[in-house]
Amino acid sequence: MHTPTRLAAGALALNLAAAAAAHAALPPAPIASALEGERLGLYDSNQFRYSDGRCQGCAPRQALWYFQDEGLAVPRQPAAGSALPDLVWLGAPQLVPQATLAPSGQALQVAGAPALPMRLVPKLASNRSWFDASSLNFFRQREVRVRGTLREQAGQPIFEARTIWPRDFVIDTAVLRPQPLPGSDSLAGFVRQDNGGARSPYAARLVWERQPAGARDWGGKAVLAIMLNGAQGDDDEAYGGHFAVATGRLGRQGEWADWMVNNFYNLDSYSEKGIVAAMVPMDNYLMDLNSGQQYYRPSTMLVALLRDARTARAYQSRIQDTFRRFYRHDFRYRHAAANCAGISMDVFKALGWQVPEQGPTGRLKAIGAYGYKAAKDMSLASGHRAYDYFTEEQTRLYPAVAFAALGQDLLQLLGGNPPGRALSAYERQLQEDVEALVLVHIPQVPSSRAFGSAPVFSIDEYMARAPQDQAQWQIVPVPPRPFPAALRDGPAPAEESSLPVPAPVGGMLLGMAGAGWHWHRRRKRARS
Repeated sequence: MHTPTRLAAGALALNLAAAAAAHAALPPAPIASALEGERLGLYDSNQFRYSDGRCQGCAPRQALWYFQDEGLAVPRQPAAGSALPDLVWLGAPQLVPQATLAPSGQALQVAGAPALPMRLVPKLASNRSWFDASSLNFFRQREVRVRGTLREQAGQPIFEARTIWPRDFVIDTAVLRPQPLPGSDSLAGFVRQDNGGARSPYAARLVWERQPAGARDWGGKAVLAIMLNGAQGDDDEAYGGHFAVATGRLGRQGEWADWMVNNFYNLDSYSEKGIVAAMVPMDNYLMDLNSGQQYYRPSTMLVALLRDARTARAYQSRIQDTFRRFYRHDFRYRHAAANCAGISMDVFKALGWQVPEQGPTGRLKAIGAYGYKAAKDMSLASGHRAYDYFTEEQTRLYPAVAFAALGQDLLQLLGGNPPGRALSAYERQLQEDVEALVLVHIPQVPSSRAFGSAPVFSIDEYMARAPQDQAQWQIVPVPPRPFPAALRDGPAPAEESSLPVPAPVGGMLLGMAGAGWHWHRRRKRARS
């Protein structure tokens, strides 16, 4: 079975000492350790060391199993109950912090240093698209930050690039002007603008500010960021988009490549792009050559600048426990009840953020959907899945609905106490700590992949966009990734009803059967 592991174990075993030796012929300035002078979200990188998933005891064994041949940042002194992340998926040990791409794309040009030969990390066989001439043209228009591994080719050093980040993607406080959003559905409108804006330029928009512009001093401020990734253009199962929450600190020049993204994906199958659920740096999350979100859809991010880091720290600490339970398989990813949006929203709810719910799509529709899918697919399980989509709370089901609900509620909190609502301690912290809200539009990186679009906000939108004949859907089949029984600390709790028919459907069917029996008995008595 093909497993989309990025690099061979031997290659990833390259440590920093060997890399330094290979780099001896070049000035040391262009290349730095991925943990040298960097931040990992809210954390100083000197609290971590570089390793891979084969290290013994450096992180929980269930988590390490997913990253055996992957580059990780792990705590220098791991301990149970530590506030530090158990692991951060870096992917590669080194950084070229500032460079430009040569016209050929085969070298990095750094001021005051010889050109550094460069090649791209290998494309995963299961990945259907790749960096091409349009990608090179996009990155050649700007300075870049490149994460990768120094290797040797024909006796000469060569930098194998894994992540290429555009350095002009910043939140420049000097040019931001207040642009409040009009209307209660304004966030949805922003997301839908230009159908998601896959080809639109990068832009940042200040939508709320506590102090006048002259008082801005945001460099080094903690942030809590809500990320919404759009619909893919070549996958009919991915119109819903993706959702994540990030924490970190804004750079002195408005940089945000080193923020920490809490990224939830299905652990029980291999992603065709090599994505694994993990805490990852923002440059990896968006711009990894295989798994980066921006290679297959546009994105929108709402950034809350904080005067105190406690609000972001509380989320990051709580999500750490969620990741531990997720890797242990105490619960599993489910597309309706526990997807990227639902898992993230549950953490906010546990902290006390009472985001108003929007209710399910419709229970009567759910019963109809159950019958239709069960009959069409000749599968009660298929019917049950359809039923779950229609009965799940929409702020947990749809990334776009979660994004808009969080943003609109945050604006309401900052405008005063919402009527009839007793605020929790966490909500009062949000009111006190948020200094500004910035919306960021992030375009799709051109490549051989089709351009994506805005994500859907409802099942009706989804079905209107997908081909009517499901046999014509573009779907990328992925192999399963069974979790080893030996890694379980105990049986996973039951999460879904073992009944093939949802209770309301079963009740309706029993009621119909009872009514039929009663009618039959009355007719029989009338004839006798």
